[in-house]
Parts: sequence; C-alpha cells; structure tokens
Amino acid sequence: MTLDRSEVERVFTDAYGRAVAVLVRVFGDIGVAEEAVQDAFTVALERWPSAGLPASPAGWIVTTARNRAIDRLRRESSRHDRHAQAALLHAQSEPVERGPVDDDRLRLIFTCCHPALAMAARVALTLRLLCGLTTAEIAHAFLVPESTTAQRLVRAKGKIRDAGIPYRVPDAADLPERLAGVLAVVYLVFNEGYAASSGDRLVREDLCAEAIRLGRLLAELMPDEPEVLGLLALMLLTESRRATRTTAAGDLVLLADQDRTRWDRKLIAEGQALVRRCLRRDRPGPYQIQAAINAVHSDAPSTALTDWWQIVTLYDQLLAIVPSPVVALNRAVAVAEVDGPEVALALVDELALDRYDVFHAVRADLLRRIGRIDDAIAAYDAAIACTDNTREREFLERSRDGLRPG
Repeated sequence: MTLDRSEVERVFTDAYGRAVAVLVRVFGDIGVAEEAVQDAFTVALERWPSAGLPASPAGWIVTTARNRAIDRLRRESSRHDRHAQAALLHAQSEPVERGPVDDDRLRLIFTCCHPALAMAARVALTLRLLCGLTTAEIAHAFLVPESTTAQRLVRAKGKIRDAGIPYRVPDAADLPERLAGVLAVVYLVFNEGYAASSGDRLVREDLCAEAIRLGRLLAELMPDEPEVLGLLALMLLTESRRATRTTAAGDLVLLADQDRTRWDRKLIAEGQALVRRCLRRDRPGPYQIQAAINAVHSDAPSTALTDWWQIVTLYDQLLAIVPSPVVALNRAVAVAEVDGPEVALALVDELALDRYDVFHAVRADLLRRIGRIDDAIAAYDAAIACTDNTREREFLERSRDGLRPG
C-alpha cells in the first residue's frame, strides 16, 4: 500500500499532540520536543509512502523522535552545549511524576497555562504544541493577524526558557488559577475540530474527540467546578449534531436543515444532565450558559419550534458576562427568529468583525431574507475571502451563486 504526502500529513497531525506532550516530559524542553517531532515527520515522509503505515503510527513517531533527538543532543553535548547536556540528562533520568494530572497531554496544557504567561499566549502556545495547529489557524481562532500570533508564540517560549518555568505536574492548589486558560484551550481545540479553519475537511473528528477526552479528564479532576462541567456539556451537546452537519460527500449542512432524528440522543442526555447539575450549583459562567443554549436547541424538534425567546434571554446573560462581538453576533441570529431579520441586521451592522467569515455569512443571509440581493452577494464574497476552509468556501459560493439570476 502506497501513501501520498497528504495522507502522511493527516496521520501525523492526528498524532502530533500526543508525541509533543510525551517528548516535553522526556526532555523537559519545548524546543527539543518540537524539533524531534519534526525530524520524525521528515523520516515518515521518506519511509511511509513506500513502506506503508506502521502498526502504531503514534508509537512510531514518539520512538523515532526520541531516538533522533537523543542522537542530536549527544553530538551537541560533546561540544559542551549546556542546553543539550541538560536535555540529555533529563531524558536519561526520565522521571515518572505522580500528581493530580497524570495524562501527558492534560499536563502539558496545565504547564503551558502557567500564570507567568499572558492568557492569549497560554492559549496560543498550547494550541501549537498540543494540536499542532499552524500559526495561521491559531490566528483565525483569535481573530487576530497572523503576525500577532507569531509574536505571541515566540514571546511565550522565550518566557518559559528565561524564567525557568518547570515542566511538571501542578500541585492541586495551583489548578484553579490555571483553569480559565485550560478551559479556553480545550474549547478552542473543540471548535477547530468542529469547524476547521483551513484544509479540505469541514470537521476534524480527531480534535473533537481529543477535546472531549480532555474535558472528561478535567471533570474527573475537578468535579465541583461548574464551568468544567459546563464546558463538557457544551461539547457533548454540540458533538451530538456532528453526524448531520455534513452530507455524505462532506458538504456543510446548516442547523435548520439537519435531520434531527439522527442527532445522538445518548450524548444529548449526558449533556443535558450536566446542565442540570450546573443549574443546581447556581454559579453561572460562560460555558454553562452556552451549554444551556445548546440544550434548548437539542430539545427542539425543528427550527420553527425552537424556544428562541429563551435562547435570546440566555444570550443576554452571556453578554453580561462576556461582552464580546462574537457573542453579540450569535445573539443577533436568535433575535432574527424572534423580531425578524431587519432588527437582527441592524444589530449585526454595529459589530466590528470584518476578519470573521461567519460575520459576513450571517449578514449575507439576513440581507437575502429582506430582499437586498446585491448586498447579500457582496457579503457572501466577503465571507468567501475570509475563509481558508475548502468545504465552507464551496458552501458559501453555492449560496451566493443561487442568488444570481439565470
């Protein structure tokens, strides 16, 4: 069996986070871990297309990366490179830590979410190391220029190196102050999986599964934190719709057009049970409120029978806690179902989200619904220009072209 480069890249991307997390523990150094995994990728590109996939691709990557890194560090340490000597010594001792977080990838998230780093840097660095997201993909998640994200990554790595921030399991007392960054990372991982910002797949199932796996670990680790339960509920309720979000050919299907009889009722039941647990705690937070919004959707047999008033009310609560333009945009979508598209369009036009493809797509749909076809076409053009995802672009192009006469 022969593999082309894109297939090797896909398998490697799926295993990237695990490999980096393991090697950060082995070598105690981000740079060494990243370089080692990249070296393994180079070897995989040379061997896999003709030899085929190994029995355990992830295990092969970790072993190959570790061996290549040790060989390189031995050469460099012989030249009295103290950095290489330290990393080699760490690998030779390879201590097995025990503490409240024993999962390598979850430990890496908590380590990167050290309070010495700015919040945006914590999230960007973890998305890079854990998920292998490119600088462009991370920039898309933050809605900032790519250069800004690149600077954040460089500064974060420099801060960890210069401040000597240890790669260790955080003590139980350290977990709460790092929780906000950890939750943000897990949620962004899930979002990138559920709506990939680039590539030829709309959904990256591996990232969705990894985010939910991490969410479950967090819920076990911190069962009394309602925002942890809220995030897990939010991901489960959203994941319940994944099978209906695309056609068999991989094309996008909007919420209003999905076959709700195919939604995963088991995930819905689990998510709704978590939402009820959060309500009993009466400590509302942004993830809990978003989970409640998705719970309302999961109860509705159709778009027309959805309790849009309740959704608008929940968005009002969310805006009071997180007054962001993205939340306001989502609220406007619900307002369109309650007060009509003209009222919603007025709200959308107040938002500064020119870099966000969903903003332009929402505007286009609202403009279409009120009969401003030329403006709707222009808005679709703007949305198309903002997306790097092939499937989303194709959907937007079909929606735009359907408005043109003839």
